Amino acid sequence: MSNKEKKKITSMKAPNPILILVAIVLFCAVATYIVPAGVFDRIADPSTGRMIVDPNSFHYVEQNPVKLFDIFKSLTLGLQKSSDVIFFLFIIGGAFGIMDATGAIRSGMGNMVKKMAGKELFLIPVCMLIFGMGSCFAANYEEFLVFVPLIIPICIAMGFDSLTAMGIVFGAAGAGYAGGCTNAFTVGVAQSISGLPMFSGIGLRFAAFVALLGVSIVYVMFRAVRVKKNPMSSAMYEIDHRREDAIDLSSVPALTKRHILVLIIFVGGIIGMVVGVLEFGFYIDELAALFLVVGILAGVCGGLTPNQIVDEFLKGCNNLLFANVMIGLCSATTIIMTDANIMDTIIHALAQTLVGLPPMLTACGMFVVQDLINLLVPSGSGQAAITMPIMAPLADLIGVTRQTAVLAFQFGDSFTNVITPTGGTIMAALAMAKVPYSKWFRYLIPLFFLWWLVAFAFLIYATISGYGPF
Repeated sequence: MSNKEKKKITSMKAPNPILILVAIVLFCAVATYIVPAGVFDRIADPSTGRMIVDPNSFHYVEQNPVKLFDIFKSLTLGLQKSSDVIFFLFIIGGAFGIMDATGAIRSGMGNMVKKMAGKELFLIPVCMLIFGMGSCFAANYEEFLVFVPLIIPICIAMGFDSLTAMGIVFGAAGAGYAGGCTNAFTVGVAQSISGLPMFSGIGLRFAAFVALLGVSIVYVMFRAVRVKKNPMSSAMYEIDHRREDAIDLSSVPALTKRHILVLIIFVGGIIGMVVGVLEFGFYIDELAALFLVVGILAGVCGGLTPNQIVDEFLKGCNNLLFANVMIGLCSATTIIMTDANIMDTIIHALAQTLVGLPPMLTACGMFVVQDLINLLVPSGSGQAAITMPIMAPLADLIGVTRQTAVLAFQFGDSFTNVITPTGGTIMAALAMAKVPYSKWFRYLIPLFFLWWLVAFAFLIYATISGYGPF
């Protein structure tokens, strides 16, 4: 087979990820003509003031299918809706562009990899434990995008692949979010709506986090060992060997004083991020400002001129343009379904499938339904506001505790975050890592089903034990 024929076959098998998202947007647009329009009334939650659905208020309304011009308009609306994440990524990309131009990051990572020779596998459980705990206790998720450009070249230099790097970050994030011991955005909101004490039932959720993280670590290590033994077994073999950010261990430059100073600034920024999130409630705006300061200081201390700092910042921003367009397209799908009033119809229909099931099956069914709803509503707090006013009373009716319903929501909200093509964060990470969605899907799907088995086991136990307080 000629090289031209090989390239033709490869291009046919791997469409541009933006085309995949365009297809999803068009599918949602067509659905607005087929799915009946319906809405729940929204009321203010007396305890928090948050707008939630009235579970008994669903009614059909006049069909409002999306018009052709509105499909195109949904992209700009999607970009506006996700502007906080988009500009956060632009600043992160610019800051890393400046730091990369100093040579400190590449030199630091190269020397670290050389010192870890023979101990490469230890990187996986250590990093996954750190990322998992960040998600479990501090609700970190979008923040992990910062680490994608760092973990990728390190994993490749250690003999793993970019899929291993993605597994380290988002395999841990999925497990951490599912445990959600003190996650105010998911567990906190869901328990508040359900009338449960804040963060009650933490013991079982922590046990679930440990089990899910353990499964994830074993899976990622197993795949990593296989790639290290036979690099050509990796689905990313050809792509990884063409990467511009790969570290050549045969010519790693020595660390200079300027390099060390830049690395100290970078590590200080990471420490500042952790402290800011845990102690001062930092989120995207504060983290973006922090990394902007880190980037400027790194450029100055790294010996770059003001013009070079600006040029490298813009180059770094340009590297994330593709990822940010994808985020806008992800948001466009939600906008189309919400504006056409079919989102509530789909959620109502999914909830009705649980009526009449035995308690144990209902608990597992709630999880499956929440997993499906998360494909449409990637926001954890948004999903809680829509679904928990329905699921909590349903749990009362069929003899499942409300705490079990919250656990089902927590599992369902977490797992699809790392695999759904409508999830802006995971699609941005894949774009940054240059990992095709199809390859990530095939890599993660076995772990995804292992997560499901763990979730079913914990939900069955929660049903049998009367997981409470109620």
